[in-house]
Amino acid sequence: MPASIPHDKKNPQQRWLTHGVLGIGLASLFSDWGHEIGTSLLPLLLASLGAPAYALGIIEGVADGAASFAKLAGGYIAGHPAWRKPVAVLGYLLTGLSTFAFGFVTVWPEILAARAIGWMGRGARGPARDVLLVDAVDASQTGRAFGFERTMDTVGAILGPLCAMALLASAGITAAMRWTILPGALAALSFALLVPTRRGGETPTLKPFWASLKSLPPEFRKFLFAVALFGLGDFAHTLLILRAVQLLTPSHGAARAGAIGVALYTFHNVIYAACSYPAGALGDRIHGFWSRLGRSGILAIGYLLAAVMCAGFMLLPHTAPHLFTLAALFGLAGLYVGIQDTLEKAVAAGLLPRDVRAMGYGVLATVNGIGDLVSSSMVGFLWSAVSPTAGFAYAGVLMALGGVLVARMPSKRSRSTASA
Repeated sequence: MPASIPHDKKNPQQRWLTHGVLGIGLASLFSDWGHEIGTSLLPLLLASLGAPAYALGIIEGVADGAASFAKLAGGYIAGHPAWRKPVAVLGYLLTGLSTFAFGFVTVWPEILAARAIGWMGRGARGPARDVLLVDAVDASQTGRAFGFERTMDTVGAILGPLCAMALLASAGITAAMRWTILPGALAALSFALLVPTRRGGETPTLKPFWASLKSLPPEFRKFLFAVALFGLGDFAHTLLILRAVQLLTPSHGAARAGAIGVALYTFHNVIYAACSYPAGALGDRIHGFWSRLGRSGILAIGYLLAAVMCAGFMLLPHTAPHLFTLAALFGLAGLYVGIQDTLEKAVAAGLLPRDVRAMGYGVLATVNGIGDLVSSSMVGFLWSAVSPTAGFAYAGVLMALGGVLVARMPSKRSRSTASA
């Protein structure tokens, strides 16, 4: 009697760890590994150049703005199937080269130019990468694929700062920045060698830009509104470090409080990395067997967990909070980000027909980028002008409203539309 054939051998479409998924995951790991080295050491590099205090804010603000516009443009360009892989590979190359260029700068405006170019590449590659990731797996495995990519990305984000500290101690800032060319090149090579170009069945032409925007289906527009509402409250989690340091300094001293804050954020990233794939896999399983909940239901739970996290920070005692409580809140933050980053894109894949999928991912990324800018600015303003509690309250209300809207969405569309 012949041995039984493994399930994925019977139906190759059911395998989620395809060459394409692996290549995209490795590209995310290596790219984040490299540019997080640069990000970690950027303040030290600016200080060594004698840059003014406002230089870091200008650099990051210009880079984030350039990335937001590049995401929309990248989504439009990736509407041409043959351009997706070249755009993605070029984006990974630009990101790696921009960080490598930090090792040769002599004045801070050169860092500004390099960072802006690198972040434009990072923004432009996103929609093309996401569409190719959807194409690399069967529609029933989309959550797993995005969860794996997010996990690999976060592992790179953990390795980057650790590697930066080791390189700084052994070789110095300049050598550390130049070393980033290695992971940057590996990211581009992983994508170029492992990711298939495209599937068939698409028109190899570009619609006009506005026609592409108007072609986005009504269900996706409703989803974008929910994502935007949540995003207006989804502030940068470096503010969580600041709050932890503020609360711990009276009882632990500034230096130890700072070290604990960084450790808590590292724990946050570990939780994020650990839960991204399980969140995607759970979304796939429920999407297939319990259509009342589906991926959008799991995403709504993630959004509501974000609101719970904000409520937890609002209720913390202002003097000597328990470290276990802080760790639980940071872990909750990592958990909801893992769910959010994985399932937003998986839900979008089911709402977007293939011919507008690239444009849809570009718009989704742009909406998230604008939300990041507005949310962090508003929370920071309320934090300074009123109190940290006011900032968390603002964020929590918007996050909860976004969760309610996503929960009210239909969980899945017809197979003919969702997987078209």
